[in-house]
Amino acid sequence: MRRPYAAQSCGVQSPYVAQPYGMQRPYAARRADRNRRPVAPAPAQAAGRQGKLELMSIHENLLGGPPPTHLPDDPEPRELLASGAAPSEVAAKYPASSLAWAQLADEAFEGGRVVESYAYARTGYHRGLDALRRSGWKGHGPVPFEHEPNRGFLRALHALARAAQAIGEQEEYERCSTFLRDSSPTAANTLG
Repeated sequence: MRRPYAAQSCGVQSPYVAQPYGMQRPYAARRADRNRRPVAPAPAQAAGRQGKLELMSIHENLLGGPPPTHLPDDPEPRELLASGAAPSEVAAKYPASSLAWAQLADEAFEGGRVVESYAYARTGYHRGLDALRRSGWKGHGPVPFEHEPNRGFLRALHALARAAQAIGEQEEYERCSTFLRDSSPTAANTLG
């Protein structure tokens, strides 16, 4: 077999063998590469962990999924609703507040106005999705109920599932219920 041009021109024996699709290392060298063991961690790194028990949070995602999404705090609508302001006034003043729309949905549902509740809940749900996306949410991942600004979206999602079931939209009810459980098991248990 002819040696590659570069090896011929300088008179040096090349450790590489010419192949139809380029240069390749000899079989023995490739085999030696496969048998190498991984390098052990530096003693300083190993000593730092030695003898210590590392605890995991029960909320830690072991599969490496997306981090929890925390909506930015918007205290004005929450404070107005807590002080007894009418949810319709709060929703008119702060239309991006999922909490105001969720409370409107709850009041309409309790009053027997299921279709109205569905419309309010859907508005709050979509306002919440917009806010989640602005906060870096990629369409999946935890939305913790423990973070108070997330509660408006989660309540609207629950209200949407409840109203969908009441009007016979079984597929939407199941989709919203699954979404709520996947986003926050705490919210699914708390809101019912």
